[in-house]
Amino acid sequence: MTDPYDSYQRLQFDWPSDGVLRITMTNPGRLNSADHVMHGELVRVWRDIDADPRVRAAIIRGSEGAFSSGGDLDLVRDMTQDFDVLTRVWKEARDLVYNLINCSKPLVSAMDGPAVGAGLVAGLLADISIAARDARIIDGHTRLGVAAGDHAAVVWPLLCGMAKAKYYLMLCEAVSGEEAERIGLVSLCVDAGELHDKSLDVARRLAAGSPSALRWTKYALNNWLRMAGPTFDTSLALEFLGFKGPDVQEGLASLREKRRPDFSKDSPL
Repeated sequence: MTDPYDSYQRLQFDWPSDGVLRITMTNPGRLNSADHVMHGELVRVWRDIDADPRVRAAIIRGSEGAFSSGGDLDLVRDMTQDFDVLTRVWKEARDLVYNLINCSKPLVSAMDGPAVGAGLVAGLLADISIAARDARIIDGHTRLGVAAGDHAAVVWPLLCGMAKAKYYLMLCEAVSGEEAERIGLVSLCVDAGELHDKSLDVARRLAAGSPSALRWTKYALNNWLRMAGPTFDTSLALEFLGFKGPDVQEGLASLREKRRPDFSKDSPL
């Protein structure tokens, strides 16, 4: 019998504990940015996990000390030049959010280094989000030159309040893991060296719980996100209109010039 995860290229899988599936985003040398391949895989993996009876809890993390630097700049360039790519990625972005919300299995995120854009969708929509103290959480949209739509318009105000959401989304300010915990943007903050052990501990506890009780608790709580569906759809449309606007070319050029192979406090994302 073919394993449903064998076809993935940018997502790697292992089973660190009974019933716990760990997903590792990997795009070597690019801070695990979501390119054409990864963006599509981040959409369909939640359907595969939902249908897999072996999975009682899942963890998502990044490789090589980074969670994800967001949408790959080559993907962004193609979105500005090719309408078919733009519409495909628009649908993927929509399905990514809804597939995460509707996945019945508990999800834990372990965020270290940069946590930006497309990767951040999974990081913040996880049921239990855990950030390293020195993680740098950045929405990234307005710096690129498009509206801060996608998941951000839905989940940021719900998690940390409208005032904080507007401040961080409109100014594209980085949020450390420590600050993210303080304002309620993430569930927990731990030292970087404890991140992956803590995420596994939480996932094991979830896997040991009642599947039915956890599933329906998650379903009920996620109704807050489902009720924001019209806001999400509008924000996503406004974001993708921006990829045909004048600001995105300037933002893309600026990011290409400034992005570095390492992630430091001086990096643009």
